[in-house]
Amino acid sequence: MTLPVPTPGSESGRVLPNRTSGERDANQPQARDQTELAVPNATNTLNSGEAEQSRYQDSLEIQRVLNTAKTIAIVGLSNNELRASYFVGYYLKRHGYRVIPVNPRATEILGETSYPSLLDVPEPVDIVNVFRAPDALPEIAQQTVQIGAGALWCQFGVINQTGAETAEDGGATVIMDRCIKVEHARYVGRMHWLGFNTQRITSVRSGLQ
Repeated sequence: MTLPVPTPGSESGRVLPNRTSGERDANQPQARDQTELAVPNATNTLNSGEAEQSRYQDSLEIQRVLNTAKTIAIVGLSNNELRASYFVGYYLKRHGYRVIPVNPRATEILGETSYPSLLDVPEPVDIVNVFRAPDALPEIAQQTVQIGAGALWCQFGVINQTGAETAEDGGATVIMDRCIKVEHARYVGRMHWLGFNTQRITSVRSGLQ
């Protein structure tokens, strides 16, 4: 007896249906195209947010603010020596700035009278430095404009677009998501003297270029 010989498209003598390339493509999932459409949109949103925030971190603006300021009101300055705000206030005093604490829970910090709000500060303020939660920033920005401060400086993580726009619309320079101590050390203090990360090739301590 002669056994059937398998031929292309058959298995054990049973002929299998041939599928065209079009039929195979039709059965493939189409998720890849949807993913490729979604990724650029997410990337564009991220890049837009980064670009918006970066304009509040301009190095020349930071240098100008630091070099022209004399009085800094620190909103949220703590009287706890272990808190970052206390260390920053102490650092700024040591480098010649007039530091004004703004904290309704204290009467004196770093040897200076502490005020409940910016509106209670009885003297002109050049920089309002913020150590508060981002949600508090819009109100602080309004008070910054009311007292005529030249700059609103928001520490690391204090990011609120509404607050930034409020201060800008009122004529104040906004620095956001930057530590004033770190930037002072970078451009004016010891990091600058030693030549670290100043974005300038120079050994001369000077003002704006």
